[in-house]
Amino acid sequence: MATHPLTVGFDLDMTLIDSRPGIRATYLALAAETGAVIDADLVVTRLGPPLEEELIHWFPADRVPAVADRYRAIYPVHAITPTGAMPGAREAIGAVREAGGRAVVVTAKYEPNARLHLDHLGIDPELVLGGLWAEAKGTALRELGAAVYVGDHTGDVRGARVAGAVSVAVPTGPCDAAELRAAGADVILPDLTAFADWLRGYTAGGTGGPAAPAGTTTA
Repeated sequence: MATHPLTVGFDLDMTLIDSRPGIRATYLALAAETGAVIDADLVVTRLGPPLEEELIHWFPADRVPAVADRYRAIYPVHAITPTGAMPGAREAIGAVREAGGRAVVVTAKYEPNARLHLDHLGIDPELVLGGLWAEAKGTALRELGAAVYVGDHTGDVRGARVAGAVSVAVPTGPCDAAELRAAGADVILPDLTAFADWLRGYTAGGTGGPAAPAGTTTA
């Protein structure tokens, strides 16, 4: 696959979108339908890993595949409308384009549902890849020639490391800045509203590594 002059990858949940209300609503609907006891408020405090890793807390292992299929089927009904863009999300995608690059979304979420979110919110990356987590994200990012990967979870940091990409982390999800730094994030921004300034500094510095503007921290 040809390498683009600048490819920047983004995680989806709690990086580009605040999917907590929609995911909570979907789990409540799933609980009502199946009779399972699910603490949906707890679920949304640990978003990031694949769906099956959460469902195993609430269902017997032999039921998880079927329940995961059902969750994904009802997800569009309950989760798309309540979900909003994270502050700075659209501007972050725009900043990549302004730098002459392409923005790609690489997420653990079921790809059709990820696309529904992005379409609903008017966020239009050049490419969306779903069903990938942690090191598997890194393999895809490496194949895309990604120079940077932006995410909110330590699994996203691991993915960036596998890809050989600069890991830009935002503590807007379940992992705080200290966890992200300990996992090896190269740059920690308070949220995506700081990304455009960081990217301008990074591209001005060429390929020599991350360049953080005032107000950001680096690992």
